[in-house]
Amino acid sequence: MINIQDSPSHALPLPAVLDTFDTQKTGLSSAVAMARLRMVGENRLPQPSAKSMWLRLALQFHNPLIYVLMVAGIATFTLHDYVDAGVIAAVIIINALIGFVQEGKAEEALKAVRSLMATRAKVLRDGQQADIDASLLVPGDVVILEPGDLVPADLRLMQVKNCFVMEAALTGESVPVEKNIDIVAVEAPVADRLCMAYSSTLVTAGYAHGVVVATGKQTEIGKIGTMVSDEQSLETPLTRRLGLFAKQVTLLILIIGVFSFAFGYWVRQMPLLDLFVAVVGLVVAAIPEGLPAIVAIVLAIGTRVMAKNKAIVRRLAAVETLGSVTVICSDKTGTLTCNQMTAETVILPEQTLNVSGLGYAPKGDFFKNGEWLDVTLAHDLQSLLMCATLCNDAGVEQNEEGAWELIGDPTEGALQTLAAKAGVDKLNLHQRYPRLDCIPFESEHQYMATLHHSQKGEGVVLLKGAPETVLAHCQRDLSGPLDLERWEARMAEAAKRGERVLALARRILPTNSTTLSMAAMDDNFELLGMVCMLDPPRAEAMAAVAECQAAGLRVVMITGDHAITASAIAKQIGLNASAILSGEQIEKMDDAELREQMKTVDVISRASPQHKLRLVKALQSLGELVAMTGDGVNDAPAIKVADIGVAMGNKGTAAAREAADLVLTDDNFATISNAVKEGRVVLDNIKKSMLFILPTDVAEAGVILLAILGGLSLPITASQILWINTVTAVTFSLAIAFERPERGVMQRPPRLPTEPLITKLFATRIIIVSALLMAFTFTAFEWELLRGHSLAMSRTTAVNMLILCQMAYLFNVKYFTHSSMRISAFIENRITLVVCGVMIVLQALFTYSPWMQSVFSTEPIDVASWLFILAFAILMFLVIELEKAVLRTFKVQVI
Repeated sequence: MINIQDSPSHALPLPAVLDTFDTQKTGLSSAVAMARLRMVGENRLPQPSAKSMWLRLALQFHNPLIYVLMVAGIATFTLHDYVDAGVIAAVIIINALIGFVQEGKAEEALKAVRSLMATRAKVLRDGQQADIDASLLVPGDVVILEPGDLVPADLRLMQVKNCFVMEAALTGESVPVEKNIDIVAVEAPVADRLCMAYSSTLVTAGYAHGVVVATGKQTEIGKIGTMVSDEQSLETPLTRRLGLFAKQVTLLILIIGVFSFAFGYWVRQMPLLDLFVAVVGLVVAAIPEGLPAIVAIVLAIGTRVMAKNKAIVRRLAAVETLGSVTVICSDKTGTLTCNQMTAETVILPEQTLNVSGLGYAPKGDFFKNGEWLDVTLAHDLQSLLMCATLCNDAGVEQNEEGAWELIGDPTEGALQTLAAKAGVDKLNLHQRYPRLDCIPFESEHQYMATLHHSQKGEGVVLLKGAPETVLAHCQRDLSGPLDLERWEARMAEAAKRGERVLALARRILPTNSTTLSMAAMDDNFELLGMVCMLDPPRAEAMAAVAECQAAGLRVVMITGDHAITASAIAKQIGLNASAILSGEQIEKMDDAELREQMKTVDVISRASPQHKLRLVKALQSLGELVAMTGDGVNDAPAIKVADIGVAMGNKGTAAAREAADLVLTDDNFATISNAVKEGRVVLDNIKKSMLFILPTDVAEAGVILLAILGGLSLPITASQILWINTVTAVTFSLAIAFERPERGVMQRPPRLPTEPLITKLFATRIIIVSALLMAFTFTAFEWELLRGHSLAMSRTTAVNMLILCQMAYLFNVKYFTHSSMRISAFIENRITLVVCGVMIVLQALFTYSPWMQSVFSTEPIDVASWLFILAFAILMFLVIELEKAVLRTFKVQVI
């Protein structure tokens, strides 16, 4: 099998390439092509080995939290509480369906990559040109490329005529790349292999012939597809933490249950049936069966909020991952930048102007030394803009949605937009100065020239091209004799800024001139000036980077562009560009060296898909939680392996979107900042839910455990525990899911990925609240017994004590350490007030409804009991607020 891995075609002279693939410039014979097709296979990406639908659905149940729910369901079913068992079963099924529908699949990403490959190809077979299905291409075929063609396979170019190829999706280059047939070094990155044309890139201009050197999965696009298919997404922090937590809780409950049963049976000599019921009640109390449902609800709410803010979540668990992100790796082109060439500076003989406005929209102003300039009075600028408009074949038009779109070359489009910003009427100008002849741009002479006549019959040649070439044709500029050193110095300054420079000039011809020849391109031109262009950073991206950095997030830019361009953009968006790591350097590093470099380097240039993958893994090995953003096919593998993959939904490729966890519908890096904020809110609300649910469960289990150990009557029965867990899950816990962001949520550092789910301060709060709930519940129970009331009434008071103390604690838990002793804490989340009202009604039914009394063995309680309960609920609220005040005193911000 012919394999490109054995033949670095970009580094071999053309005769050696033809010899390697046993072909010639006239192509293969049909017989040889068919024989090779049988040997190497079709020019397609392999079909992924997809899991069956039923297996994918079954795997949704493979989750520690689901196991905990199942145990709770079995326990409630054993106690003949079929309603609660049904609710738990419904939660399990809904959670599985959400995961089944929303989780992205590797086979979908590979399918999207496959869809990018060309379907037809023009080849030379038997010495004749033929149009064939691209899947039938084989190594050694000679392919003909024309403007508008998708390159059908990886080609070593043999003949090139002014050929430009747009490779942004593959390499990150923001403008079309001019191709040639010159060999490059073996280690040259893909973006520097100008003698190659790669599968799925787009020919924007010119013509070329190339010999196929790789097909199918051997192509660069195929290698990316393989990486997308092979790389497995990592678990999210929440999955890891909750998984460990669930195992710990399950083991602890099992140990406590066995111990309690043994102690009650052998030490307290309790009746076996009563002991069994008590231990089952303890297990039911201890299992946080409401937690998975609340987590799913919080994630779903976060998903809805993000969707409203133009961030579509493809994988539910990804929502909370954003809240823990420590590093955002971002592609440059189209993510941090507009992916639209923009003229930013105009260098005129006697002045330099800055231009505002981004992209191809003709909106912007001209400034000199920071002050607005009236362009109608700047005659030198008008002369340059006339040349920029007439010596130009591109167009910029507004589509039906109101967006401005380029038709033609991006550089020429930037010049048209520049002129439009100054109010130049393109149509009127072409009518006044009709084009008579043209010398199109070609790589041999590096310029474009057009001949025009004015209405007076005067002939003028307009010249546009590479500065070195245009300067060689000029003897003067608009101010006088040409000062070559001064212009070269100004060009060097633009190069340092990473800007692409075009020079514009003109020459007056006799009135009878009607044709333009190379002979007319002498050194008698007058330099009009230079235009400096850049694919500029988005204004909102710069603000978003600053916000992310304020939130303690590190932003790393990974691009396929040159180091100078990468450095210029990095400085503009506020990144540290003092040290830049190139793809060539990465290639020479082992994993340990790369890991060490990634501790400090924030800008990566000339990065290939393999480099991006290694960079993400290097950061992850440093303990970072990595978000990778991008829009190209070359970003897809790194997007998939990152902890959170973010793709651009508008201009991004389908491959990037399918590999991502999060898709930005507005292609705006600033949306990531909003998504991170919402991710932090989601994570906060999940932790608040835990902070609310766990103390209740611990208190309920503790009450039963203490009763067993002390040989006392149970203050709360198993069925009453189920009632508490059920009603609080659908009321109090649900309200927490709708809590708003706390103040300063984006001014605090991210949670460390290694931070345990239950921190020391978190555990301290749980212990304090649990102890208070247990003490208050026992106090209420014993107080009623001392008053001579029945066991049923005493238990009714104990249940209501537990519920009302939880209600008071609900307002404490709205903020981790901020004070809840303010009006906003009670009214900003209206759902909290609603659920409290619902809970009061439910407890009234629980206490006074004859039907509920018969089911839960309750009895009515008097006014004195309610006042007693209310006093302790207020005390509960005040004690926790005191604890929060202590934390604030010691400047502990978050639990």
